[in-house]
Amino acid sequence: MSTPAIRVNGLSKMYRVARGRRRGSNMLREALADSVRALWRRERNGKGTDPLWALRGATFTIERGDVVGLIGHNGAGKSTLLKILSRITAPTEGRAEIYGKVSSLLEVGTGFHPELTGRENIYLNGAILGMTKREIDRKFDEIVAFSEIERFLDMPVKRYSSGMQVRLAFSVAAHLEPDILLVDEVLAVGDAAFQRKSLGKMSGVAQSGRTIVFVSHNMAAIHNLCRRTIVLRGGRIVFDGPTDEAIKEYLGFIEAQAARAFEDNPARLGDGSVRFTGATITDETGKATQFLIAGRPATVSFTYENPQRFRRAVWGMKIHNQLGVVVADFHSLYTGVDVELAERGTLSCHILNLPLPLGHYRISVWITVYGRVTDSIPNAALFEVQSSVFFGAMRTPTARDCTNLVQHEWRHEPAV
Repeated sequence: MSTPAIRVNGLSKMYRVARGRRRGSNMLREALADSVRALWRRERNGKGTDPLWALRGATFTIERGDVVGLIGHNGAGKSTLLKILSRITAPTEGRAEIYGKVSSLLEVGTGFHPELTGRENIYLNGAILGMTKREIDRKFDEIVAFSEIERFLDMPVKRYSSGMQVRLAFSVAAHLEPDILLVDEVLAVGDAAFQRKSLGKMSGVAQSGRTIVFVSHNMAAIHNLCRRTIVLRGGRIVFDGPTDEAIKEYLGFIEAQAARAFEDNPARLGDGSVRFTGATITDETGKATQFLIAGRPATVSFTYENPQRFRRAVWGMKIHNQLGVVVADFHSLYTGVDVELAERGTLSCHILNLPLPLGHYRISVWITVYGRVTDSIPNAALFEVQSSVFFGAMRTPTARDCTNLVQHEWRHEPAV
């Protein structure tokens, strides 16, 4: 009979959000802040707030030694679930049973005391896991070697860069032999070489019989590491099974969202005399995809219909980040393109080097004839930047760091 490592039954988490607060990628963080404020205001009685179910009715069992992926869009409930399993936050409903020592890597700096040095935090984390000093001593050199931050080991962690914190945090979490390892998207902060090394280490941890729950938007990493994957959508589990089928479910939803942009879309504007009929995103090899690499070429193509055979038009597209901010604007007049429209055709925008940090994006597109809008679609296509070659093997910025990537170099001239 198999032994469970995690047993979850009817797990739900509800936050209260002030009415009228803008929904965005920081929705959960804002909801937490609202909950604290509610202790001192009338909102603690539910007045002026709306319930937000970040997780609803999750039920599953993970056996000891299983490596389980957890995927879904931002706001799907992945991080909330891991925080409950890590005992960082309590569920509103349901129960989660954990059998064994848990080590979690959920956010940069999680589990670290900022005033303590890297060396001291290694021992602190080991003590939290219930390890003796002798046990930590035995693993200490291996942890430091893997993290590659030996020079900074006796520096307070608050002075570490986010990449250095991730290196040390993952090394500690993976080497102190927890029974259960919970890893969130935080590895995306590290550089590409360290990400590959970390995935290799997690594979080794899995082969040693320990349990891993791995959250990532990198489908290749999920595919390579996990045999079973859970898909969350809107706080609910919509699929739990073989990873190949889970990825199909996840990507299928993305494609369905994009497809609906061109049919029965209430947000669509224009008189329809020239009308877009579809959108395709391709990578540098010409392969259609929703996953792009920063620093590499990409092409966005729109098919159109022009039954009235208008010859001249002006068109463009904008890329919006998760907050709805326009991070890139592409306009036919910017490049001086002059084409004669056909009855049907394709307008393609080729991006030489995609300058966007890791994150999720949507594309809006529009076209005008003689100054009037004939078609305008706010969510014509969706894509995700999940890795980068922009800065070589250095740290990869995320959407939290900036809205665009700019190639640059630092120089230093000592004073004479």
